[in-house]
Amino acid sequence: MMNTKKLSKPAETPLKKVLILGCQGTLGQALVAEFNLPEYIVVGWDRNEADVTSAQIGRRVIAQKPDIIINATGYNAVDKAETDEAEKAKCFQLNSFTPGKLAKASKEIGAIFVNYSSDYVFRGDKIEGYAENDRPDPISVYGQSKWEGEKFVAVVGGKYYVIRPSRLFGPSDKTANAKKSFVDIMVEKKNDGKIKVVNEEEGCPTYSLDLAYFTRLLVEQKKPYGIYHGVNSGSCNWYGWAGEIFKILNKQPKLIPVLASEFPRAAKRPLYSVLLNTKTEPMRSWQEALVAYLSSLA
Repeated sequence: MMNTKKLSKPAETPLKKVLILGCQGTLGQALVAEFNLPEYIVVGWDRNEADVTSAQIGRRVIAQKPDIIINATGYNAVDKAETDEAEKAKCFQLNSFTPGKLAKASKEIGAIFVNYSSDYVFRGDKIEGYAENDRPDPISVYGQSKWEGEKFVAVVGGKYYVIRPSRLFGPSDKTANAKKSFVDIMVEKKNDGKIKVVNEEEGCPTYSLDLAYFTRLLVEQKKPYGIYHGVNSGSCNWYGWAGEIFKILNKQPKLIPVLASEFPRAAKRPLYSVLLNTKTEPMRSWQEALVAYLSSLA
């Protein structure tokens, strides 16, 4: 079980500057809060402050002289990217080329660079789960864009962490056109009589606050640079996740298990994309994290 006690540093340690891109998103907000400690100076940028797809983003980042650069931006309209060429271009711009540019800027000034990928980089046919060094084989445009982003960062090298989360949930994204998490959608449906939920697609829910803490630990404990799986422990499919949500809320809508084909979607989803954390202490279980989040809503 990962220790939840905050790390602290001696007062005489020089302050480190952390630049967080995408600071208004679900993960970005959690990162800003997590690094809001005496030993850090936190600068948060969202789309109003900086266009991460611009040719000048590298120069702007370098001008800030950060010690740590965290990219919490990304494109996640999975189905749009599959069917619309303009959306596909946006997907690769944000998920592939932007991490590459930021990695170059980070390397130029010797900063630590953190980027987030996805469980969608895997095909989803390995029922025992995927370790960090398993070779990606994405089955969607979105998954391919994340895999290309990983490769761009690795080619640049330097001090980088690529973290793969899965099924993120947490305090609501404050950006325009933000997607609601599965948890938030289920909370909205808590008083419905019947709810159809897909009884397939095994994965690992990830609480944004726990992922932010996981990120800080990697940096502060000076873990070896490379790829990490940052998910809460355990796994479930959508039906099991919904059941746990309503159990915690003490609500009892009738859940109807259905196949994924009941909800046709343009992009293929991995049927089994459990991410195994083999390189660090495990995070708390997704059930414990879910209790914490739902308690915060109450």
